[in-house]
Amino acid sequence: MEDFDYEQEALNDIDYRSNNKGPWKKIFKTVLLHKGIAIGLVSSVIFLAVLDVCYPLLNSYAIATYFESDNPNRFDTIWLTVSAYIGVSFAYGICVFSFLFFAGKVEIETSYELRKEAYLNLQKLPFSYFDKTAQGWIMARVTSDSRKLSEIISWGCVDLLWGILSMLGILGVLLVVNTMLSIIVLVILPILILLTLIIRRKMLSSYRDARKENSKITAAYNEGFMGAKAIKSLVIEESCSKEFHSKALAYKKASLRAVFFSAIFGPVTFILCYTGVGVTLYFGGNMVLSEILEASVLYLFIDYTIKFFDPVIAISRVIGDFQQAQASAERIISLIEEEPEIRDRVDVIEKYGTIFEPKIENFEPLIGEVEFKDVTFKYAKGEEVLKNFNLHIPAGSSVALVGHTGSGKSTIVNLICRFYEPTTGDILIDGHSYKDRSITWLHSNIGYVLQTPQLFSGTILENVRYGKLDATEEEIKNALKAVAADEFIAKLDDGYQALVGESGSKLSVGERQLISFARAIVADPKILVLDEATSSIDTQTESMIQRAVERVMKGRTTFMIAHRLSTVVNADVILVMKDGSVVESGKHHELLMKKGYYFELYKNQFAEDALQKILNN
Repeated sequence: MEDFDYEQEALNDIDYRSNNKGPWKKIFKTVLLHKGIAIGLVSSVIFLAVLDVCYPLLNSYAIATYFESDNPNRFDTIWLTVSAYIGVSFAYGICVFSFLFFAGKVEIETSYELRKEAYLNLQKLPFSYFDKTAQGWIMARVTSDSRKLSEIISWGCVDLLWGILSMLGILGVLLVVNTMLSIIVLVILPILILLTLIIRRKMLSSYRDARKENSKITAAYNEGFMGAKAIKSLVIEESCSKEFHSKALAYKKASLRAVFFSAIFGPVTFILCYTGVGVTLYFGGNMVLSEILEASVLYLFIDYTIKFFDPVIAISRVIGDFQQAQASAERIISLIEEEPEIRDRVDVIEKYGTIFEPKIENFEPLIGEVEFKDVTFKYAKGEEVLKNFNLHIPAGSSVALVGHTGSGKSTIVNLICRFYEPTTGDILIDGHSYKDRSITWLHSNIGYVLQTPQLFSGTILENVRYGKLDATEEEIKNALKAVAADEFIAKLDDGYQALVGESGSKLSVGERQLISFARAIVADPKILVLDEATSSIDTQTESMIQRAVERVMKGRTTFMIAHRLSTVVNADVILVMKDGSVVESGKHHELLMKKGYYFELYKNQFAEDALQKILNN
């Protein structure tokens, strides 16, 4: 995989922000997929804000009625006041339960929808995307970014909505009760807004840096786990630890900057808020002493002033959280909205459907004729691998691709499988441009066996069934017998129902490769690609697989990328690749008689094999 450019990814994030209205429109559309839950959350928060406004009014009424009034009958209605307090208490309990319940559901549903959409889009993205994007980078988005975002969306929105509604309600009552004292609150409010805008940019920049460094750490974790055996065998534990430490230290520094700006935000707003309370108490107290204002009204103002700035503090905290969420939102939405470089045209989709909704009834049978017409191809940020490349392979032929690393062997099969598309030129399948038919149609007719077999957790039967989801148990067993896998399966305690373990860890490399072969042929593909499929197994297993391959190749167009030239001697045609061109072609014996490039490759490898046998003995 190409080195992942984190700086370029940061620039892509900036470009994403500058060319979109922002990720929040998409996020809130996701939240509103469950309108009933969203309405329940908003309703409970509205009622809570109303109660916050009403409660001080009830207290002020009680003070004015039972302590300031000289009316001898003032206690006659105390039972109504007590009932009102009890009713408000019950209402508070119901509202708090409701917003906790609905906020929790919003968090869960939002996280579910974001991860589902991200994973679905990952299925649409071509091989080239995964080839150039670090696994840890993707994992960080789908896991930590989506979790963090859903938490802030649910609980942050509760605090934000409650804060705004409470502020508006309180400000309205204050202006009605006493305009002069209300001015104190109105003077401090713009100062808070200004501070919010100043600190906002610093917080957002710091959190973006922290998220970028966190993705690097996730990628390093992933590489450390996947490459644990290589690290130990190379004795590079100290080097890897130092490299990881430098990444962790960079993340620590970025996080501390973010924490600093987030931490300074709260105290500044807190000081301003309670300065307003002190000023209100000073002027209001003088007005009470001058008998311009009643004590109950002063209590109301003090209570409301405190309650007014409480939501201001909450909002400032939420804004800080949203700055952190902004970075997560940008990343997860950019993944969800990542457009695949390789996709079907609109007219092709109308006829053949999509990868998730294929119109199988319109799929034409694939025969297996393959032709390259003036194909030029280069990888991103790379030089041309193929230039004006032409090749014609009749249906049912077995083709071997040999040559040194970088000669273009893998590029040819990747283009045939449409993991990549030609930069210029065209590839024909059965005489038609493969762009005129869907990617799903092509992939459903191709069996691909990788050099390193990839199995999924589950049973042997389940792993083979991935090659054809509607395959019967008999079809699966026949595929396993075709590649002689039934011999080792018979020795397992659970037979075909034996668990293979994570990535097939309970089986040997050869056994995993046999299952991989069976999975490739269970769907009876017309094109079979063997990407150095026998290079990682022992000689005995290779011989067994070779016999099985010769059987399953019949009637199929087969492309074999081979390192061991002994595995391709029976191919219909051998293409000898060098620097993106076919320098020799023919059958094994024909190429040996030419005594050219292939002859030298074969001679050198024969000498290596002979030497290895001597050393082994």
